[in-house]
Amino acid sequence: MNAENALRRRLLLAGAAGLTAATATALPGTAQAQSSARAKAADPVEPDIDNTRAWGARSPRGSISRLSYRPSRIIVHHTVSANTSDFSRTQAHSHAHWVQDLHMDKNGWVDTGYHFLVSRGGWITEGRHGSLQALTTGSGFVLGAHTSGQNDQAVGIANEGSYHAGATPPRAQWEVLVTLCAYTCARYGIPATRLYGHKDYGDTLCPGVFHDMLPRLRDEVGAALA
Repeated sequence: MNAENALRRRLLLAGAAGLTAATATALPGTAQAQSSARAKAADPVEPDIDNTRAWGARSPRGSISRLSYRPSRIIVHHTVSANTSDFSRTQAHSHAHWVQDLHMDKNGWVDTGYHFLVSRGGWITEGRHGSLQALTTGSGFVLGAHTSGQNDQAVGIANEGSYHAGATPPRAQWEVLVTLCAYTCARYGIPATRLYGHKDYGDTLCPGVFHDMLPRLRDEVGAALA
């Protein structure tokens, strides 16, 4: 892992440690302790997400539908891109372009189908325009194009790489996926038990090994929320 990514992961973990420390220093039974406990439960670490402007996304080919209600679940994907050893932010942006071009030019969609992408180096990019703003407010979300029959119900999070043949995600990718899922669950009130894989809703191998790791993902996200 390069120095840039190592620093970024330390900052994420430091944020989590700060919440724990604040709770630990409050006297048990006091209003401060109760307030700190509520803050810890309600405010998991907010991940660093590069919005569509930051990575230079193309403009959508039409309007993006904003739904007025909250999603009820998260669906995990993989993008079946190369399992690159380039863990840089630049590669994460290149991957976001690759996915958007594939979805718009080959699939004929209005924009990237996924709401968010997690790179192998642990960088998060916004996929479909408007997804990050909706997540930040926690009051609605944009209609995606990632899982047939679930696009108006679920946040789609895709992981860079191909995981059909038993490959495992790099540590940075996994840790940031957990952080993003926990933050999304907190903002939208989604239980950690409602994290699924693409293949739960269709005849597909996606998300590969991530599907086998869903019990672990639910456990780690649940721990982050509680």
